[in-house]
Amino acid sequence: MDAKEKLFWSIALPGFGQLLNGKYFKGFVFIALEFLVNIQAHFNEVIISSFHGDIEQAIIQADFQWLMFYPCLYFFAMWDAFKDAGGGKKPYSFLPFVFAAYFVTVGTIFSSKITLFGVLLGPIWLPMLSVIPGLIVGFTLKKIIGKK
Repeated sequence: MDAKEKLFWSIALPGFGQLLNGKYFKGFVFIALEFLVNIQAHFNEVIISSFHGDIEQAIIQADFQWLMFYPCLYFFAMWDAFKDAGGGKKPYSFLPFVFAAYFVTVGTIFSSKITLFGVLLGPIWLPMLSVIPGLIVGFTLKKIIGKK
């Protein structure tokens, strides 16, 4: 099993990649943290409302104080699983993960206010879209800094 496969399992649920890497304690800690933040933020209810197009209800349901923890937990668990599996050996390989976490966190903060083409995207769709600029910035900085 290669590093990318463990990364993808970590995307499915933070902690799964660590379990596949044989890092059981760390894996169970990530899973427990994911459940804690998920429950406290009402994340599953927010996801369901968002997928049903009820963005106002999703915003009301979300506990943003807890929801803001999720991006950093999620992307750190992905990076950790990937690195423990032997990936990310090039300098600054962490930058795409870090900047994706930053941008998703900022997307979460502003998700109840920012519209795109007049559409309020809310606490699921705006943060998910924020991954793209985060990765672009992270990969660009990795390339620029890595050349020096």
